[in-house]
Amino acid sequence: MAGRDSNTARKGRSLGPASRQLNWAATLAAKGPGALQPQHLHFRRQPQGRKTLHLVLLDQSASMLRGQKLAWAKGCVLALSTLFYRRRDAMAVLGFAGEQAQWLQKPGKAGLFNEHWIAPLRGGGATPIQSAIDAVQDTVRRAPAGTQVAVWLLTDGRFDPLPQRPRGVDDCYIIDFEDGAVALGRCHRLAELWGGTCVPAAQWGAPTAG
Repeated sequence: MAGRDSNTARKGRSLGPASRQLNWAATLAAKGPGALQPQHLHFRRQPQGRKTLHLVLLDQSASMLRGQKLAWAKGCVLALSTLFYRRRDAMAVLGFAGEQAQWLQKPGKAGLFNEHWIAPLRGGGATPIQSAIDAVQDTVRRAPAGTQVAVWLLTDGRFDPLPQRPRGVDDCYIIDFEDGAVALGRCHRLAELWGGTCVPAAQWGAPTAG
């Protein structure tokens, strides 16, 4: 599904050192049999000078408290923030649980040393996924023209119905934390609906203490 701008490089346009669109074949080859780490991620090339904003959506609902899923997800947020800092990208983190989504970190340049605010995050309550999607769309509307927007949804998919893909988003990545005895497969279905990529959380990082 196309975003606000085409990702295709046109003739005569120079390409930057790396794209913000993940190349999963190269990434998984670099990962090997171990856990996925930021240094394993490979990106496709993109036009030089294009800014990227990563919107990380963290599911903090009650179902994420089972089996240390929320702790694992916080570890993923920490790893992503380090990666985005190294790439000089912008990022924001949006938590959703209970009645509505709320900003845990508003859009801005990614920084280091984020564990002090990530580790204490707690969870519980319902899964207001639509509130998170609405916040994403509002952020996309406010983003400067030409900004590449990527959404990273960290969830176990325990919500119904599945939301529509946020309008104006260029890339979607869903990190799947489902671990129940009866798999619902909603994260995979959502990735298909959004035209995105679904990655099992078991391939990624380690839990964050707290």
